[in-house]
Amino acid sequence: MKHLYGLYYLLNTLYCQENFNFNYYYFKQISAKLHAMVRIKICGITNLKDAIAAAEYGADALGFIFYPRSPRAVTPRTARNIISKLPPFVTTVGVFVDKKPADIEKIVKITGLNIVQLHGSEPPEDCKLSMKVIKAIKVRALTDLKILKKYKTVSAFLLDTYSSKIHGGTGQVFNWDIAVEAKKFGRIILAGGLTPENIEQAVKQVQPYGVDVVTGVEGNKKGIKDHKKLRLFIERAKKAFKEYT
Repeated sequence: MKHLYGLYYLLNTLYCQENFNFNYYYFKQISAKLHAMVRIKICGITNLKDAIAAAEYGADALGFIFYPRSPRAVTPRTARNIISKLPPFVTTVGVFVDKKPADIEKIVKITGLNIVQLHGSEPPEDCKLSMKVIKAIKVRALTDLKILKKYKTVSAFLLDTYSSKIHGGTGQVFNWDIAVEAKKFGRIILAGGLTPENIEQAVKQVQPYGVDVVTGVEGNKKGIKDHKKLRLFIERAKKAFKEYT
């Protein structure tokens, strides 16, 4: 009888182990796809109507610009009022340009922002804040990626089209092969000239951690979103992800 119980135990163990391996294999496949999912950030939010629309259409993150020279700049009070009315699970990102870390921390505390995006020439030591940091890098050639090695503490890099005049919102596309190469340095968020018309190709070609759009989903006035473009951009970004996975 003991031998029978022993055999039963052995067979049961092998069966469970086999099923465990089978399930674990599929768990890893599903997990990999979830981690590969492209995140969508709608930046330059200036009003509640656009923020709610972006969230309802499926945006993962909303960006609020705290750079006074930007036509899409908002005050901490405006951002706080919008953020307080957002549904749960929407990440909020504050965009800053060469602002002192102490001042950034104050605005984060006032507004309730989740993440900070530094879009100027901030040195690596200024990227060590109390919350996660995205460092924006302007690119026009592969050589522009060398600087990424210095930013070891940031959570992700946002690649934007180079301009000597403005910090983001150029509406111009750069060579996406540069973004593909940049992935070896960390998580890459693709920006620069993305639109509902080119987002599918961008996601398929680069397969980035995330995408960021400002100008491409606006209407005639900077800072005001065109909701049709907004919906199409998000739908097509998600569609492209499903097709390459």
